[in-house]
Amino acid sequence: MSGSGRHDGHGRLGNVLSNLAVAVGCVLFLGGFAWGAVVYKPYTVPTDSMSPTVNAGDRVLAERVDGGDVRRGDVVVFTDSAWGAVPMVKRVVGVGGDKVACCDKGGRLTVNGEAVEEPYLRDRGASSPASAAGTPASPRNFTAEVPEGQLFLLGDERNTSLDSRVHLEDPGQGSVQRGAVQARVDAVVWPMNGMIGRPEAFAALPGGVSSDGPLRLQAGALVAGAVLILGGAAYGPLATRSARRTKGPKASADAY
Repeated sequence: MSGSGRHDGHGRLGNVLSNLAVAVGCVLFLGGFAWGAVVYKPYTVPTDSMSPTVNAGDRVLAERVDGGDVRRGDVVVFTDSAWGAVPMVKRVVGVGGDKVACCDKGGRLTVNGEAVEEPYLRDRGASSPASAAGTPASPRNFTAEVPEGQLFLLGDERNTSLDSRVHLEDPGQGSVQRGAVQARVDAVVWPMNGMIGRPEAFAALPGGVSSDGPLRLQAGALVAGAVLILGGAAYGPLATRSARRTKGPKASADAY
């Protein structure tokens, strides 16, 4: 009789743990999803101007940020009337007060006289000097001084991108206001190319680079929640079945 009670208790404990796992899993899964929906916005990239980092037709997740939080190296979504008043995706290479120029003797972009290695450009390795790569950071030379409160933006596909270089004769020498930024691209989700990192080359410049967004934490919450929901849903019936199987032989032995 006491053995039967123990096994019934084991089954009840299994159900309690199962329900608890499912409840915690639902909180993590739904919380991670809701958090992501508030912080991030999906965009479809219209052109190849950011290739190979982001290609035409790619689906990206961009963190909603204030323009004041943007740093050099960020890939941002912005809208500016001088650029066509449609959302565009470019990389920030200069902020207010910077002098951006290209190219130095090694074919590299410079910011305030400091050469910047840009491993995200096509055919340019992260550890190879620009001269060895054989491809300059821009097919045309330029120099621009970025006004305070403005951003200088280039595409990663420098041969075809219509970016700040096209607007050098405009007020601000091709730069746009920080307030034009709507979001910062953190990841390419379709195809699943993963996170877009912060370029190390800009980290040594004043202001450094942006901190990573919360996307990894949100993805972790979603995965953990899904595992707990599935695991908890499976554990309850298994624990009950195990208790029943153990109860049968024990009950027969007690009766004998």
